[in-house]
Amino acid sequence: MARGPNGEDLPDAVLFSCTHNAIRSPMAAALMRHLFGTRVYVESCGVKAGVLEPLAVEVMEEIGIDLSHLHPKSFEMLADTSFDLIVTLSPHARHKALELTRAMAVEVEYWKIPDPSAYEGTREQRLANFRQTRDTIFALLKERFAARPAPEP
Repeated sequence: MARGPNGEDLPDAVLFSCTHNAIRSPMAAALMRHLFGTRVYVESCGVKAGVLEPLAVEVMEEIGIDLSHLHPKSFEMLADTSFDLIVTLSPHARHKALELTRAMAVEVEYWKIPDPSAYEGTREQRLANFRQTRDTIFALLKERFAARPAPEP
């Protein structure tokens, strides 16, 4: 078990998964890395490898996180499957994770995060949905892993 900057108990390795590894799971993985750096091994994947959503890249850039290098991948494309925790962000990913981990000692959690690409509207309305997804995931990560700012020296 790893420790966060304030003594938080952290899993050693976390996998975030959604349907296409194009929005929610890459956001969650990048936000987890932002919060905990290299203290936790973090990976993301989808049930199927999709195409990275440009609006996801844009809203992450707004907070200083670069997703542009990401190449979405599926569960089958993972080089390592030794995770302590799999956080699924879509019903399809939850089903796939439970199916794959039947004989493994790994915790699987489901966070119900709506797919922001399912909403239509103006560009600004769509961006607002992507921001809401980003902010919801960020808040859930902080709550789940008790992330707090490191104390000032």
